[in-house]
Amino acid sequence: MSNSTIKRRALLGGTAALALGAPSIVRAQDNKRIVVGTWGGDYSRLLAKNIETPLLAPKGWDVVKDEANAPPRKTKMVAEKALRRGTSDVQGLSANDMFDMNEQGAVEQLDYSKMPNAKNLIPAMKYPYGIGHIYSGKVVLFNPKLMPAPVGFADTLDPKHGAKLGIIDIQYQFTMLAAALAAGGKMDNFEPGKERLIACKKAGARIYPSNEAFAQALKTEEIACGIMWKARAVQWQNAGINVETVAPKEGVPMYVSGFVMPKNAPNKAGAYAYLDAMMAASAQEGFAVDMGYNPTVTDAKVPADLQKRIGFTPEEQKRLVDLDYAYMAKNDSAFQDWWNKSFKA
Repeated sequence: MSNSTIKRRALLGGTAALALGAPSIVRAQDNKRIVVGTWGGDYSRLLAKNIETPLLAPKGWDVVKDEANAPPRKTKMVAEKALRRGTSDVQGLSANDMFDMNEQGAVEQLDYSKMPNAKNLIPAMKYPYGIGHIYSGKVVLFNPKLMPAPVGFADTLDPKHGAKLGIIDIQYQFTMLAAALAAGGKMDNFEPGKERLIACKKAGARIYPSNEAFAQALKTEEIACGIMWKARAVQWQNAGINVETVAPKEGVPMYVSGFVMPKNAPNKAGAYAYLDAMMAASAQEGFAVDMGYNPTVTDAKVPADLQKRIGFTPEEQKRLVDLDYAYMAKNDSAFQDWWNKSFKA
């Protein structure tokens, strides 16, 4: 833990004791503090590198992270709905989870006039209740040293790979979707893929708790294949991991990662500042280079060679498919229950 983090936490803890004696100090501190709910690991680190440190810190904003996977953060948002003031100002979520939180009445309907950079936002990434930060597609990953290139989800999520198939725990929704497409299912019907996943697990498929753990297994050649966002594969290639990608023949499910503002965010001015900084061309360009995701603003300039690696060919673009957010939101609890009790058990 850094000295600045220790000092900040000590300061935050001390504000409660000072509240009665110096309310003006507390308000001043609150007005410059932005609490951001997000995943940990690489994503949180790159938020700091590309958004918080270069764009917000010079303006006096103090960003505090509340790091956790999406399900517990969503549960917390819903539990806090009745409170006058919640505990976070901005929440990083997938487009699917943003839809879910809007359906549950937990997020603010955004005023885009308060964000100058919004004029450059791609229309498809401009939700009434959230903003698309970065996007990519779910592809097949494989080590060309260990196996020939697969052509899709069906010959990747296959029991024949045994323990050489890796599956990421926190990607349960998208793994179930990929398995469904592999088994003839659709975007609104995951049932056909369950039998395939169970068969893979029985054959020895390895389950990893995080994206980073999966990457380490690829690096050590403990596994030979799996599925993941193309952007992550580019990031791992940059780190020297021997991995290549294939846009699956069954379709390429899109992934959009974005941000919402809880309705009862204690610092809405800070939230708008964060969202606007997120859309800055420099921040978007940084994520393209560091994380391999496509920008969601039109003024970001990505080198042609990098765009070729992180994007999709015209033919592959025809296979890009958006998610059925309503279906996934409605069934997420059931998905988690099946994943934990039937698949992982």
